[in-house]
Amino acid sequence: MTPDYPAKKHYLILDGLRGIAAMVIVVFHFMEVIIPDFTKNIIAHGYLAVDFFFCLSGFVVAYAYDDRMSKISLGSFFKQRLKRLHPLVILGTVLGLLAFLFDPFSNAASGYSFLQISLLFITSVLLIPYPVMEDRYFNLFGLNAPAWSLFWEYVANIFYALVLVKLHKKWLLLLACISAILIVYITYTAGSLVGGWNGETFWHGGARMLFSFTAGMCIMRYGFFIKNRLGFAGLSVLLIAAFLAPYHPASNPVVEPFIVLIYFPFLIALGAGSILPSKQENICRLSGNISYPLYITHYFVLWAFGSYYSTANPSTGTLTVVVIALIMFQLLVAWLAMKYYDRPIRKKLQYK
Repeated sequence: MTPDYPAKKHYLILDGLRGIAAMVIVVFHFMEVIIPDFTKNIIAHGYLAVDFFFCLSGFVVAYAYDDRMSKISLGSFFKQRLKRLHPLVILGTVLGLLAFLFDPFSNAASGYSFLQISLLFITSVLLIPYPVMEDRYFNLFGLNAPAWSLFWEYVANIFYALVLVKLHKKWLLLLACISAILIVYITYTAGSLVGGWNGETFWHGGARMLFSFTAGMCIMRYGFFIKNRLGFAGLSVLLIAAFLAPYHPASNPVVEPFIVLIYFPFLIALGAGSILPSKQENICRLSGNISYPLYITHYFVLWAFGSYYSTANPSTGTLTVVVIALIMFQLLVAWLAMKYYDRPIRKKLQYK
């Protein structure tokens, strides 16, 4: 998930759509706790928002750096990416650690030694996969679950700088097609594309990143921009529709590859070619700005919510109020992180 654009034209609609996808992830994570049976979950395909992020990331990185990589060093490129991405990775880990240690509904932290907790924290800060927490389903990053996609984002950036930026677009397209076969294979064998976040499905994340990132690059390099007047509102509806598609194990091997391989690239092509009314610019800008802080910091609330839900057994009315309140809290944390943490740090780092 690449949340920044260079000093060129901003594709504000794509910024806005990234925010919609981040919000879908937040809602999905609450819903999977409440309704773990995906066949009954109205937003069961919400996890595919990560694939949308990867595709958008490929588009943005190619747009931002294809014509600049020959003018900057690899070290400069990696520093720019670290400055943009890593401060919030650290914050997400710190919040995750605090939530783990002081969870009011669980004493799970008491089962871990100081050394174990230190290793969990260090590996998370350094984005080194460490799937050892059984009570957290062997997440690659037990203190901040969403960091698994940032790990693959970093891999994508390294792969881009060393290999992809030099590939002719026809070979890039071939690589995207080959990786599409992997997506179909994983969906057929595993039943869905929900994997990538834990040790058992580690390589699923690599396949998801490889296709979507290269597909996004192809959209940019081939100039596959579809002119339209759908605007932010229309494209938001189309994006949300993908996550609301009914979940059926029998049809999943067809539905999910269609969404990831065809529908998401199509939406990004539409977003790149759409006309944005001036009155929608501010909402798209805010949506884009808050998307990454929201995505990478929101999960510290989820573990405590899961403990609360399993122990308190709240009524539907109470649960509704709690979930809405927690989402508002997550949005507030994301906004505060953006304004008072991420922006000041990046501003300071850009002069070093």
